[in-house]
Amino acid sequence: MAEDRLNIDTKTLEDNSDLRQVEFEAEVSEERYQFAVQYDVLEALSTVSPEGDAVAIFKQHAEEIAELGVVALARDPDQEIVVISENDLD
Repeated sequence: MAEDRLNIDTKTLEDNSDLRQVEFEAEVSEERYQFAVQYDVLEALSTVSPEGDAVAIFKQHAEEIAELGVVALARDPDQEIVVISENDLD
């Protein structure tokens, strides 16, 4: 799975501030999955708080998030929503 590319559907980006995560859909190997990236990951990537700007920060770091998404999916492929957390950072 590490060789697979995660293709983020940017039309599905949604800031879920209650759960402190950005939710989105992406395709890997022609299969569609639901993902969420936690605010803590966005802050670690950008060094700024994502409050109010989470989707903009997501877009700035989409390549890194796509790489982390492949890692998170490999870790837990059977979840309804694959959550990208700080545990997925190097």
